[in-house]
Amino acid sequence: VDHFGFDINKTFKQRYLIADKYWKKDGGSILFYTGNEGDIIWFCNNTGFMWDVAEELKAMLVFAEHRYYGESLPFGANSFKDSRHLNFLTSEQALADFAKLIKHLKQTIPGAENQPVIAVGGSYGGMLAAWFRMKYPHLVVGALAASAPIWQFEDLVPCGIFMEIVTRDFKKSGPNCSESIRRSWNVINRLATTSSGLQWLSEALHLCSPLTDFQDFRMLKDWISETWVNLAMVDYPYECNFLQPLPAWPIKVVCQYFKDPKVSDQLLVQNLFQALNVYYNYSGQVKCLNISETATSSLGSLGWSYQACTEIIMPFCTNGVDDMFEPRSWDLEELSDDCFKEWGVRPRPFWITTLYGGKNISSHRNIIFSNGELDPWSGGGVTKNITDTLVAINIPDGAHHLDLRASNALDPKTVLLARSLEVRYMKQWISDFYTRQG
Repeated sequence: VDHFGFDINKTFKQRYLIADKYWKKDGGSILFYTGNEGDIIWFCNNTGFMWDVAEELKAMLVFAEHRYYGESLPFGANSFKDSRHLNFLTSEQALADFAKLIKHLKQTIPGAENQPVIAVGGSYGGMLAAWFRMKYPHLVVGALAASAPIWQFEDLVPCGIFMEIVTRDFKKSGPNCSESIRRSWNVINRLATTSSGLQWLSEALHLCSPLTDFQDFRMLKDWISETWVNLAMVDYPYECNFLQPLPAWPIKVVCQYFKDPKVSDQLLVQNLFQALNVYYNYSGQVKCLNISETATSSLGSLGWSYQACTEIIMPFCTNGVDDMFEPRSWDLEELSDDCFKEWGVRPRPFWITTLYGGKNISSHRNIIFSNGELDPWSGGGVTKNITDTLVAINIPDGAHHLDLRASNALDPKTVLLARSLEVRYMKQWISDFYTRQG
């Protein structure tokens, strides 16, 4: 027992899902989804690619839930009580869980012990898939890391690149779209100088709780910015319900309300409401807009807020010229103070690159980095081949890990091509594995 009174040999229940309909003991494989920041059932339902290729790869599918998310809570209801209980929430620990689970499955499922395992993940899960292959190459023969921004750390990429890509998506989705959004900030600022202006703004945007002070107003702008970011991530070619129920190519739909940059301030705000409504009320059921929620509750925002305060330190900035946002520089000190207030911890901005190598990863092999060019996270992703076994696949018409989603009649050709390439590499890894087993 350590001095906190925690029993260090304590275990917790980790949830995982298995599908073995197409699994063959003879020459089969195991596709292992490295769960990310949320409920594993939700990720499982949004990773149709694995289900689509299971038969071809004779694969058993395993979806492993990340500790501290979904139902895998090490200290149950107390898991988020304080930083003492949160101490064990790190990417390293999560990878170690996955390693332990793979060993357990191989020991307990007859026929699995001599089969190749491939790590698959998207977004933070994609980073974990890549890092898993780097750290545990004896357990997985390769990794598909979709939309994995493993370089969005320190100064490996410019801090402004993320919001520039968001802006580019809006710019190409409609005339004057990004210009109108850029102009909206000053309009909001002007209205917010008086209490009657704040009240009008609250009513025009149909907010659930009226804006009363500067704090609310800051929150409103962050909420609007985050909405544009989320739209860029889920700008998919068909109707879908990933972060929110949305129409096909949602940014095009949003941009219909921003065609005329010269409208009056009042009209611009009313157009802004219509545009936000596309994201928050596509189903038509919502009575008012709640500025404290932007995405599905299947994502664990508490755990992520802690990880973003400790090791996942990604610098973002805007200048209002190359992007459509208000200028904001990257301020590590401000982040550090906010984190200390919220969790009693301070960030370690250099730890991830120390741990996983930053740009110096050419000694590894068998990792596919796929990125959609519409996805703002591609700015921190690997988009050029590093070696002939550390390969980049770019999807011009793809948003956030579109390639991991189930195939759809409306899929652009670029994503079909990407998926067939991914399967080709995986088959190669599998056959190399069996050749070595010989």
